[in-house]
Amino acid sequence: MKDFKLIYLDNAATTKTDPEAVEAMIPYFTDVYGNPSSIYSIGASAKKAVTEARDLIASTLGAKSNEIYFTGGGSEADNWALVATAEAYGAKGKHIITSKIEHHAVLHTCEYLEKRGYEVSYIDVDENGILKLEELKAAIRPDTILISVMFANNEIGTIQPVREIGQIAKERGILFHTDAVQAYAHVPIRVDDMNIDMLSASGHKFHGPKGIGFLYIRTGIKTRSFLHGGGQERGRRAGTENVPGIVGMSKAARIAFDHLEEKAGKEGKLRDYLIKRIGEEIPYCRLNGDAGRRLANNVNYSFQFIEGESLLISLDRRGICASSGSACTSGSLDPSHVLLAIGLPHEIAHGSLRLTVSAENTMEEMEETVSAIKEIVERLRNMSPLYEDFIKKGKNI
Repeated sequence: MKDFKLIYLDNAATTKTDPEAVEAMIPYFTDVYGNPSSIYSIGASAKKAVTEARDLIASTLGAKSNEIYFTGGGSEADNWALVATAEAYGAKGKHIITSKIEHHAVLHTCEYLEKRGYEVSYIDVDENGILKLEELKAAIRPDTILISVMFANNEIGTIQPVREIGQIAKERGILFHTDAVQAYAHVPIRVDDMNIDMLSASGHKFHGPKGIGFLYIRTGIKTRSFLHGGGQERGRRAGTENVPGIVGMSKAARIAFDHLEEKAGKEGKLRDYLIKRIGEEIPYCRLNGDAGRRLANNVNYSFQFIEGESLLISLDRRGICASSGSACTSGSLDPSHVLLAIGLPHEIAHGSLRLTVSAENTMEEMEETVSAIKEIVERLRNMSPLYEDFIKKGKNI
C-alpha cells in the first residue's frame, strides 16, 4: 500500500496537545510534583500553579475564579452539572429540559435520572439542528429545575441560540447549563451576558491534554458534591488535583484565546473550501448543519448510496483521519441520533462524514482530501446496487 502523509481532520474528537502546553506541564511531573494540599514548598508551588490556572480560565469566561471547578473532562462535568443539580433541587421539582441532539454525556445522564424519578423533556431541533425555542418555552413547567442545551453540536457544528435560551431560563427562574465542550476556546463566551449558570469544557478539545476539564458553577447555585472524599475544589470535587493537566489546559486556553479571531478565520477558510468543493463536485450529497451558525472548523456531509464506515476506512488507507455521522464504528447499527433528529432518513444518515479542521491544516491538505473523497465516493457508488438501480431509473430514491 502506498505511503501517505497523515492528514488529521478529526479535531472534534480530540486535538494534538500544543507543544507549549506540554512544555508547561513537564515541571509538574518532575520538579514541582508536590500535592497542592500539602504545606511544604513544592506543594505550595503546585497550589499556586492551580490557582493561577483557575484565574486564567475564569477570565476567559468573564467568571470569578471561585466559580471554576476542575474535573476529569467534559463528560464528568456534564454528569456533575445534571446529577448534582437534580439532587440539590429535587425538592423544588423533578423536571429537566434538554435537546434531542445533545452529547451522550448529557443524554445518558438524563436517562439515569429518569430511572430515579425525574422527568425529562427532549426538545426538537429544525433541519439545521437549531433548537426550537417556542417548543422549549412550551415545555417549561412549574417543577422545571434545569435546562441543559449544548453550545455547539459536536457532529454538525450548529451553534445554538445560547443567549436566548439563557434569557428564557432566567426569566422563568430555571437554572441553565450548557455543554460547551466543542465551543469553549473556539468562540467567545461570556457567562453573564449569556445568562449561563453552569458550563462544561474539556482540555483536549482545544489542544490541551486529555483527562482534564472544568465545570463553571455560578455563585449561589447549590449543586452538591459529585465525588466524595477529601476537601479539594472547595469541598465539591474530591481527589488530588491533576496539576500537570490543569497547567497544560490553562496554557492551551491562553494560546487559544490570544489567537481566537485569527484561528477561527483560518479554520473558516478551510471549512468553506471543503464545503464549496464537495457540494459542487460530488452529486447527491447534503451539507448537515446550519451554513451560517456553524463552528469555524466543522464540515458534515451525507452522501447517498454509500456507507460512512466504508468511506472512513478508505480515507484512513490514504492517511486521512475523519469520522462518520453514523455510530456504526462504535458497534451500533443505528445512525447518528443527531442526523435523525434533523430529519435525515436512515439510509442517508448512514452515509455521513464529519471533517473537523484545525489551524495547523493547510489548503493543500484540503485539496488532497476533496480529491480522495471524490474518488472514493465514486468507487463505492459503482459497487452499490442501490446506485445502479437509481441510475437505471433516472430518479432520486
